Amino acid sequence: MELIPLLMFAVVCAALMAGYPVAFTLGGVALIFALIGMATGSFDGNDLTFIPNRLFGIVGNTTLIAVPLFVFMGVMLEKSKVAEHLLTSMARLMGPLPGGLGIAIIIVGALLAASTGIVGATVVTMGLLALPSMLKLGYKPELASGLICATGTLGQIIPPSIALVLLGDVLSSSYQQAQLKMGLWSTTTISVGDLFVGALIPGLVLVALYILYMLGHAIIRPQDAPAVDRAALGEEQGPLLAHVITGLLPPLALIFLVLGSILTGTATPTEAAGVGAFGATVLAMIKRQLNLATLQEVMRATVRVTGMVFMILIGASIFSLVFRGFGGDDAVHQLFEHIPGGVFGATLMVMALIFLLGFILDFIEITFVVVPIVAPVLLAMGVDPIWLGVMIAVNLQTSFLTPPFGFALFYLRGVAPEQVATTQIYRGVIPFILIQLLMLGVLALWPALATWLPAQIYGQ
Repeated sequence: MELIPLLMFAVVCAALMAGYPVAFTLGGVALIFALIGMATGSFDGNDLTFIPNRLFGIVGNTTLIAVPLFVFMGVMLEKSKVAEHLLTSMARLMGPLPGGLGIAIIIVGALLAASTGIVGATVVTMGLLALPSMLKLGYKPELASGLICATGTLGQIIPPSIALVLLGDVLSSSYQQAQLKMGLWSTTTISVGDLFVGALIPGLVLVALYILYMLGHAIIRPQDAPAVDRAALGEEQGPLLAHVITGLLPPLALIFLVLGSILTGTATPTEAAGVGAFGATVLAMIKRQLNLATLQEVMRATVRVTGMVFMILIGASIFSLVFRGFGGDDAVHQLFEHIPGGVFGATLMVMALIFLLGFILDFIEITFVVVPIVAPVLLAMGVDPIWLGVMIAVNLQTSFLTPPFGFALFYLRGVAPEQVATTQIYRGVIPFILIQLLMLGVLALWPALATWLPAQIYGQ
């Protein structure tokens, strides 16, 4: 009986690796196991009557409205060529420095992460815009491709991140479950806004580590990342200061509008997402990039991504319901209790599991399937929910880069020039994987990096 939940999880992983659609795999495997359990008397069929309530809970969850709004905002910014203008501006500004073009790409990647929150879109955009220029200007292919993959994944940790929206929603319900298990009937909650604020400092520290690595590499091996004369980057585009201001100010204003309203408590993440979507549309109109065809393309992309997310969420809800019906949460709790090292050992095992699953599963599957299983147990053991959420986000970001299955590697491989070999992309991301593992270690040693700012702003 105790092995059935683990068998369910193993069958889901095998089916996903075989290429079956995620949402239907989660729901289908759960229902098959439920039917087998009902036939053998090991599962109570009445538990399935809770499925409609769960679906209505998803539909009525106002927090999740932020998902399509942030997706719309990111796609609209991509179509309005804000990224292209921003990249050329920063490249002209930073180019003459050692590794200046690489540093410019890190800064632009961070700004795009704070504007879009979508990893795939950032990697593809930067791969199309920046990689050919970097190769042409003498950058080593490994360094250029690794840098673009790594900066593209900043959308996982820098708010407003879609991953943080989904993680925040899952951790909120997990935290309430954990408190009820501990006998605390007057529960406290965490919100997506808490997770946004908690991820801000770790995200900026990670950007600083990337810049330090890029600068150090350029000083030690200048042939890999040569300084670039501004003339090679397009002096014909007008005065530098005017070009930088017009390229930098619009996305910065939008970022401050969205994040500022969340940090000051003026708006919830969902309301701020609405402001961001409207602001991105206005920006596209100002740049004269908005027409009916563009709007239709943006809306189609938004519906595709949103439909995928919510179908996976529905499948994951059915899976978790059946998983708990077989006593899976109790089995996980007993497993964690027998792990040497107590809370530290359990947390380490969860982080290792999420890291390994990141090789084969997308962050959405891990958020909806794995986190609801392990998070209530860890939170009941006294782990801080904001710190746990940020740790999971950084961990998932690392798994995006890890060969051979890192999703960011596939995104870049799809748009990289033919002269860039896949092995060069794999070698290029290794230093950045080590940087992100270092970031995980720093967060583990100093949890205040994630918990201090929410405590200052919200008094938690």
